[in-house]
Amino acid sequence: MSVRKREWTTPKGDKKSAWVVDYHDAGGKRHLKTFTKKKAADAFAATASVEVREGVHVADSASATIEEAGKLWIASAKAAGLERATIEDYERHLRLHINPLIGKTRLPSLSIAKVRKFEDDLREGGRSPAMIKKVLVSLGTLIADAQELGLVARNVARDMKRRRGSGEKTQEKRQRGKLKIGVDIPTREDIKAMLAVLVGRWRPMILMAIFCGLRASELRGLKWPDVDVDRREIHVRQRADRFNDIGRPKSESSERTVPAPPMVINALKEWKLACPKRNTGKKDEAGEPIMALDLVFPNGTGKVEQLNNILRRGLHPAWIAAGIALDSGKLDKKGKPILEPKYTGMHALRHFYASWCINRKEDGGLGLTPKMVQERMGHSTIAMTMDTYGHLFPKDNDADELAAAEKAFMA
Repeated sequence: MSVRKREWTTPKGDKKSAWVVDYHDAGGKRHLKTFTKKKAADAFAATASVEVREGVHVADSASATIEEAGKLWIASAKAAGLERATIEDYERHLRLHINPLIGKTRLPSLSIAKVRKFEDDLREGGRSPAMIKKVLVSLGTLIADAQELGLVARNVARDMKRRRGSGEKTQEKRQRGKLKIGVDIPTREDIKAMLAVLVGRWRPMILMAIFCGLRASELRGLKWPDVDVDRREIHVRQRADRFNDIGRPKSESSERTVPAPPMVINALKEWKLACPKRNTGKKDEAGEPIMALDLVFPNGTGKVEQLNNILRRGLHPAWIAAGIALDSGKLDKKGKPILEPKYTGMHALRHFYASWCINRKEDGGLGLTPKMVQERMGHSTIAMTMDTYGHLFPKDNDADELAAAEKAFMA
């Protein structure tokens, strides 16, 4: 491998120069790569020599653009059987964010500096910090897939993430702040007010969200065979995604068994008598009709209920009826203020369940250990539980302990 200077004169008489790296790849094929500065040429030569020796070097002419690699990445994701929602997110990131800005860039020429510029361009284009983070993760996954196909030797997106990750995470946590009772997590008084107004088909679902902590997707995908009334247990074995497709839970640890209090079980017993079912027209070996989905909380035709229907028809009206609402600043046709719920999503109920598990028994909680809270919530790691809810766990009176320690030290 050699680095040499090339000089020439243009037809207009201008003198030009460049630095050329002349090398052979692992297969013995010769390549020439040109740079305007010797420093860049030397850096490439040093890196390429190591990559050629290790058999991982990919020349620009043998590689693909990011847009081309993106098509291969999507095909790999589909072949791997990833969820439809995940694949659509990947395709959207490519179509709206990655391809318009760096789609024509060849993979080997992508550097950390270029990824940094891509990140800055996303920010200047009005993308939110959360969206920028998701797009960069998708870019890193795309390049990882390209690495496996031999299209590129280095994943610069993930290299950048490792260098900047800790600082960004700290800043992100600082901006987001801790979950707050009465802001992100309903208070006990809020929940009591909600319980007083719950009626009809939404009552058992909201009760289960409050006192069992299931995710909205898990509630929408729950089947009657997974409700053990006698043992008062709920088995989480599947969920419904945003396309209403039924699949496995979010993660291995999400598949779990959660105890249900009598209030939830009694509500489920009543609801089962009125629950819509969709008959397949077939019968089992005992001659009983086979129900298509046998969901606990289906829509009126026995199919998967839409999340926006749960919010718009069930949860939000219940919060407003309970008086847990805010003035939206808008007026209806009669000139009266339009109220909106203080807590807008189903996840607020899941946050309450976590706080209920954590609170001391003398304060009306369950007083569970962090490990038990992790298992009840279905978190993949206990670190996730503590990062999210660690500040809610009871703390000893450090002031009294410090005073006693000081007294003993000074004696």
